[in-house]
Amino acid sequence: MASLGRRAGSYICSELCGTALNQRRYSTSRVDWKQLRPMILKRIKNRSKEYPIKRMIPVAEEVVRAREVVYEGVSRLLKVVLVQSCKFCPEVHIGATGHQMKTCYGFKLMIKDRPHEWDPGNLNDILVPVQAFHQKNMFENEIKHDQRFDFTCVPAVLELCHHAGADIPDEILYKSERISTTLKTNNQQPAPILPDELRYIGQRTLDAWESLRLGVTKLLLVYPSKVCKHCSEVHIGQSGHKARMCGVFKFEGWKGMHKWDKAGVDDLVPQKIVWHRRPHDPPILVDGGRDYYGHAPAVIELCMQVGAVVPLKYHCMMKTHGLAPPVR
Repeated sequence: MASLGRRAGSYICSELCGTALNQRRYSTSRVDWKQLRPMILKRIKNRSKEYPIKRMIPVAEEVVRAREVVYEGVSRLLKVVLVQSCKFCPEVHIGATGHQMKTCYGFKLMIKDRPHEWDPGNLNDILVPVQAFHQKNMFENEIKHDQRFDFTCVPAVLELCHHAGADIPDEILYKSERISTTLKTNNQQPAPILPDELRYIGQRTLDAWESLRLGVTKLLLVYPSKVCKHCSEVHIGQSGHKARMCGVFKFEGWKGMHKWDKAGVDDLVPQKIVWHRRPHDPPILVDGGRDYYGHAPAVIELCMQVGAVVPLKYHCMMKTHGLAPPVR
């Protein structure tokens, strides 16, 4: 038995040493890229035949439908529920009057601890528009800086669904460009909607919002998307475009080049977190209770105020069972 053990040990050592020597020899050997170039180009050319993936086409089509339901539902709810947006920062509040917390930092990030100045909000304050360059397929050539005006911009979610194989009509693909100019929310009189119908619209919108984010998460596992680390620019495709539009390094050596990273669902479908008023909170949120109040995504808060049932995963963020601020 001892001799068998020694033989097995020597065999294993020889195999490991031989593998290490072979790896070292292969790593130091010179690669003939001229012979590999045709093989690489052929593989890249044939890769486009694998897309779009047939199993992901229903997911992309469901995302398109859910997005339409979300936009339609939020548009109808904004005619009933008042929304306030700050003049100088992206802060949004769902309610008739804005809160009194001093969290405004200005449009140039040069001030802090200032009260907000509220104006009536609109659809883009709840559903933040995220645009991306529109390409016919995900294997087109990179967009150069001089070509940035040759490509139209469409919603990033629809561009992702287009790459995934969804058939999107032009009236849906380019409709978002006219939403912010045609929709006026708080300036209109509230529509005569029954409470039960309003609750149904809110629940349907909330469910579509969850379906939208879940579908985008699934698509991002298959189809690559990029986001700039510094300016939140989004590009749907293998690698980011070369348009020098990043304002962070405008006067630096980068000359406006984006620094791309892998995009997530929050980059394509921003949640727009707002303050949440609980039943035991004061009617107007004050600055002294900032540590006690909860938060919620703007769409969730909007739907909840008309009677929709909020999923349990948001209760921790909303501090549903949290303490009320002390009375002074």
